[in-house]
Amino acid sequence: PSIDVVFTLRESLKPNKNYIFYCQSCGDIVVNDRKFLRVLPLPSENWSDLVEEWCCHPDPFARRTLHPQHGDCFVGDTFLLLNSRNESHVPESPKSKENTRVICKRCKTMLGETVSSGTIKYYVTEVVIQSAEEGFSPTPRSQFVQSIVAQCLLELSSAKSTFRFTIKGDNGKTYILIWLLNSDTLLVESLGSSSSHSGFTLFGDILTPSSGPVGSWNALKVLYQPCIQCRNKELADAWEDDMGVHPLKFPSETCLELLLILGLSTTSLPPSLRCMNSFQV
Repeated sequence: PSIDVVFTLRESLKPNKNYIFYCQSCGDIVVNDRKFLRVLPLPSENWSDLVEEWCCHPDPFARRTLHPQHGDCFVGDTFLLLNSRNESHVPESPKSKENTRVICKRCKTMLGETVSSGTIKYYVTEVVIQSAEEGFSPTPRSQFVQSIVAQCLLELSSAKSTFRFTIKGDNGKTYILIWLLNSDTLLVESLGSSSSHSGFTLFGDILTPSSGPVGSWNALKVLYQPCIQCRNKELADAWEDDMGVHPLKFPSETCLELLLILGLSTTSLPPSLRCMNSFQV
């Protein structure tokens, strides 16, 4: 996109700098002026499943969890772990799954969840992180979700040679199966095209560039299968048991948003290009 909202958290978050976390949906301040002394990457969510392959003795990490201390920021594939300190919007002692949800005070969007009494998880699709010197600049929601998810797929496929992903909700359900086909696609669109009268183009609500009547964007080409309402259950179960498939967890509402974005993108393609075998493109 012309306005680059795709960023790498591991590279953009630096120790000893002050950051402000904003709700991506409404711009309300979620975490104000926080300085991190350490920014550390977390292992993948299914790392513990691999320990048996690494160790010839009982799992040395069993029943041990990684909790950030004061001044720590732990970066996962789709989330950040922070020490909750005295955050007023964080439930102090969650008694049920519903009570662990961290909600924006202004717009009531789910931002994350409490992992323990002192740790909070923020999903990268729900918060905008800016240095304290910068102000909040709003980005259209679908553009933000597309960019963040694309960056997650790109990073993981590059680092782990993983190209199949399950998109799961915070309720544990699988919503989408995604197969990354290639990451070097260039899309070109005539902005004066008569096909744009539908109100949706391949690029969603991405702001049009100022380069003239033709716009070009880098894009990922993916194959996907919806899994809502028990669709594709056998394939989803097979992917669940496959160690070559990487799970990505987001809030359930965001998974449905992503499914809608993918569906609209598919319908904007010529009919002959919308499917590959049983997958949608």
